[in-house]
Amino acid sequence: MKMVISRRAVRGGFLGVAMAGSLILGGTGCGGGDDEAAKDTDTAVAGTQLCGGGAVSADAADALKVITGSSRFEASGAKSTVANAAGELSEGFTSSTTGDGDVCRIYAPDDELRITWQLSGSSATDDPASKFTVLKMGERALTATDGAYLRFACRSGKLPGSEPAHIDIGVERGGMPTEPEGDPDALKDAYATVAHSFSLAMAKELGCENDGGLEAMPSLDPA
Repeated sequence: MKMVISRRAVRGGFLGVAMAGSLILGGTGCGGGDDEAAKDTDTAVAGTQLCGGGAVSADAADALKVITGSSRFEASGAKSTVANAAGELSEGFTSSTTGDGDVCRIYAPDDELRITWQLSGSSATDDPASKFTVLKMGERALTATDGAYLRFACRSGKLPGSEPAHIDIGVERGGMPTEPEGDPDALKDAYATVAHSFSLAMAKELGCENDGGLEAMPSLDPA
């Protein structure tokens, strides 16, 4: 996996102390009970088969192994897909420029990751908390050893209005907080890679112009 990148620390406060809190506590969209049912099955699948397929690139599947230590995961629930989340996001944008929900949850033997979406009212952001590294992706990309967030702008016929939607995709650890294990730089790259994969899949599903400004591959160089 091509993730070994030299880094410099980025310090400040965070756009997402509020964002991350709302992503962790606020998202109640697709996924919920359907994911719980999936968690109880014995069916193990590869990372590229998660969340409806197509959401997790080969590089993102490798990144999931860096994060969780596993290459096999509980099968996702039938409603836990980018397509389903995009439908909810589109419906939310019709009535408001803000909203949030789940894309899906990823269960490894000893880990749980939550993939979330959030509509933000504008592209304006606060300074990031000191644990985050800012990356050159979309409108704003932040990554840490325990999660990542990527914001991109989307103009699409599925999102009516003259102004673009500002969409945040988050990758967060579920369960009780624990100290991340592993090389910090590798973990940051891994979380950013997963966030990019889901963001690009969401941009394509929504039909965003120019894929929301996202490249085919993640940019892991600090901004």
